[in-house]
Amino acid sequence: MDDQIGFATEEQRNLQQAGEKLAPDEFTEEASGFSDCKSFDVDDILDLAGGAKDAIERHRSKYQILDETNANIRNSGPGKEEADAEAKALSSLFWDLLYWRDVQKTACVFGATLSLLISLSLLSVISVCSYIALALLSVTICFRIYSGFAAAVQKAENMHPFKLYLEQEETLPADILHRHRDVLLKHINASINRLKHLFLVEDLLDSLKFAVVLWVLTYVGSVFNGLTVLIIGDVAAFTCPVFYEKHKVQIDHYYELVKSYIQDVMKKIQAKIHGLKIKIE
Repeated sequence: MDDQIGFATEEQRNLQQAGEKLAPDEFTEEASGFSDCKSFDVDDILDLAGGAKDAIERHRSKYQILDETNANIRNSGPGKEEADAEAKALSSLFWDLLYWRDVQKTACVFGATLSLLISLSLLSVISVCSYIALALLSVTICFRIYSGFAAAVQKAENMHPFKLYLEQEETLPADILHRHRDVLLKHINASINRLKHLFLVEDLLDSLKFAVVLWVLTYVGSVFNGLTVLIIGDVAAFTCPVFYEKHKVQIDHYYELVKSYIQDVMKKIQAKIHGLKIKIE
């Protein structure tokens, strides 16, 4: 009997300590009633243990809800808002370039990309990169010599013209790398799943469309090489949006006509394919 009382007293002390750490308000009432008892039996100990278990479970569920709430706040916090704002700003800048909102910027970008593609079509990649780096180095060297000569003539202090840029430490933020890495992985995984869908013929109609596109590309490849296609695409990217903006009504009208005709043809082909499947079955 003394052993049982000693065991019950030790169990009471442990449960009271757990109640004070985990759920003071919920556990104290149950433990206080038990502390006044002089004699203990097995049923009292089991009741107290059950109450402590319920209090611990409520405590865990409460903190689990708090952790989930904090995680949601972190996921929808300022970092995500900044990323969305940055993506919207880049998208807006891209469309402003294509629609010639700022003529000087668009002309510079269009001229630089077109010159680069034409140079790559005439020369090797090594030669083009070397010529670009050599031209940039020639400009900086000439400006450095000119600034030193002007300072000597004016008898002024010879300041390095690029001192401001040399003192700046250029580092790429890690969060930008992680963000773009996640976006890149997302697109890569989506592309892999799409190619698997097409090549493994999950949908026969989609695979037939893809086969038609590849067949057309074989004729395009026999007439143009890759760089020529890129040059045509660059010119089209900076001319078609402006042309569409000026003649939007007419283009939309003819586009709907062509789209409806293609949809009718595809419906007929799909109906024949389904009929063929039924016959085979």
